[in-house]
Amino acid sequence: MTTRIMDSADVSPDATVDDDCSVWHLAQVREGAVLGRGCVIGRGAYIGTGVRLGDHCKIQNYALVYEPAQLADGVFVGPAAVLTNDTFPRAINPDGSLKSATDWEPVGVTIGRGASVGARAVCVAPVTIGAWATVAAGAVVTRDVPAHALVVGVPARQVGWVGRAGHPLEPDTTPGRWRCPTTGTLYREHDGTLTEEGDTHD
Repeated sequence: MTTRIMDSADVSPDATVDDDCSVWHLAQVREGAVLGRGCVIGRGAYIGTGVRLGDHCKIQNYALVYEPAQLADGVFVGPAAVLTNDTFPRAINPDGSLKSATDWEPVGVTIGRGASVGARAVCVAPVTIGAWATVAAGAVVTRDVPAHALVVGVPARQVGWVGRAGHPLEPDTTPGRWRCPTTGTLYREHDGTLTEEGDTHD
């Protein structure tokens, strides 16, 4: 498979697009952005200046990923989701003059390996979404999300845990132990964190 960039897509010559990527109609990839191997950028999606995507990320239709976001391998960003970059947004300065690039400091969203952000969710920078976490559709994330956490609502709150397969975990017979209903993989909860049993690198 080779990289496919649709004629209507706007990909800066200063962006780096690795092998096996697909950039679909009307998507925009800005200067200095880096797309890892096998990424899929959906119709109308926006990848900001200097944004970095790991391998095999999927940015769905009309999602907006503003700089300086950093996405690890295998991140999913759902349709029309937004990763913001301005904590205190204003179009003008206190004196009424139009803000320029030198009048504010962009801050980014960081997303760990395998995590998912659902359709129309908003991640308000600066926040970190932990590896394999899931942000539900329509949620508004205003604080960091632990690895494997499932968060929902406005503002987003944790309601459970998810495994690598993305399905909510079920309590095991042993307290503090969780099981994936699809793979049978066991996870251990300790002090508000979740780790896969036998895993040393998650």
